[in-house]
Amino acid sequence: MSKGLVVAAVDTGSIAEEMEIQVGDRVLAVNDEELKDIIDFQFGVSEEEFTLLVEKPNGDQWELEIEKAPGEFLGLEVETISSDGLKVCRNNCTFCFVAQMPKGMRRTLYDKDDDYRLSLTQGSFITLSNLSEEELERIISLHLSPLYISVHAWDSDVRSRLMRNPHAGKLPEQIKRLAEAGIMIHAQVVLVPDHNDGDVLIETVQRLGELFPAIQSIAVVPVGLTRYREKLAALRGFTPDEARWILDKAECWQTDFLAKTGLHLVYFADEFYVLAGREFPESSVYDDFPQLENGVGMARKFITEIESGLSFLPEEVSERRVHLVTGTSAQKLFEVWRERLERRISGLKVIIHVIYNDFFGLSVTCAGLLTAQDIAHQLGDLSGEEFLIPRMMLKADDDVFLDDRSVTWLEETVNGKARIVENNGLAFLEHVIGYPLEVDRFE
Repeated sequence: MSKGLVVAAVDTGSIAEEMEIQVGDRVLAVNDEELKDIIDFQFGVSEEEFTLLVEKPNGDQWELEIEKAPGEFLGLEVETISSDGLKVCRNNCTFCFVAQMPKGMRRTLYDKDDDYRLSLTQGSFITLSNLSEEELERIISLHLSPLYISVHAWDSDVRSRLMRNPHAGKLPEQIKRLAEAGIMIHAQVVLVPDHNDGDVLIETVQRLGELFPAIQSIAVVPVGLTRYREKLAALRGFTPDEARWILDKAECWQTDFLAKTGLHLVYFADEFYVLAGREFPESSVYDDFPQLENGVGMARKFITEIESGLSFLPEEVSERRVHLVTGTSAQKLFEVWRERLERRISGLKVIIHVIYNDFFGLSVTCAGLLTAQDIAHQLGDLSGEEFLIPRMMLKADDDVFLDDRSVTWLEETVNGKARIVENNGLAFLEHVIGYPLEVDRFE
């Protein structure tokens, strides 16, 4: 296997550009220490003076002496986490979403990784059950923090059964060890009815809360189930009554934690509030939104951003029609705002298209898991009109949906003009009216 880390991007005007480092080059060593992974790289280039060994695509090797000011960045990104590849997950979780994937999706969606380096650099959740003692010691000795950890259950027997890995039961001692070493942790609980809910959930939240401030947040999210579960364990989703019970507990825990820690500490996925038929909590309940990317607090943050921009909207537009694509879980939210915006802005018409997830199954309701195929089938012919696509539906670094179809393919199929909307309320308002708002006036 090739050594070093391949350069993926070089910032304009950066030290890396001045040193003529280019995309495709391979960084082999820092200060004569061979690079094994991105951790070695990040620690090495954090110094103000260091030597970089770079290999060009033609095999030439350059030894570069680097000097930079305190806090100045080298200005390059690498495309690989490690020269040995990602650490593969050996769990066989009963609720694993990857195991519920059909063929023909984006290739990267089938990767089952459990790599602490991705947790540190990208906020990916790891289980700790695939960590070696050497890796655990490295995390502690280098103080790699914060980490994002999938807890699921504090009870060792329950966790081992749920993840189908006997090593999963070591979690309490592992987390305590990390906490004692000062490693900050954002915890996740994927909640599965009849498995880790009820008393198991109560114990999990209580035990994690006792480890504050090492435990910085606890996110509770419902299990995601697709229709591709042949030969997999029989699981079900939560009922509205169960969701209401969970949220009743949530309010008690949050009140208690706020008094003890100054934070609400435990946060619940937007899907629970939709299922329970309850309003989303106020922004203050989410503190600083520590697990936004986990679907926790997205709706409230979006609403707050829209509300902050209302006073900057025009009173009228020139006969504007725009189509909005969303999933079933956000239907009520967007219907409310469609009505408010049309009433506020003369000449505006917003058509909401609630897309049912026929591909994964109707129990999958969030917009981020919609495919281009379902959108195309349910939109029909838009006769050249604009339609808004939330960024969350697409791959982070490419305009491609989960089913590997592009935005261009969707535009051609529905005869429309796609507008990709970043995941915030201000961007939504700007795309609805068709031009930028005066963002410099926002406080």
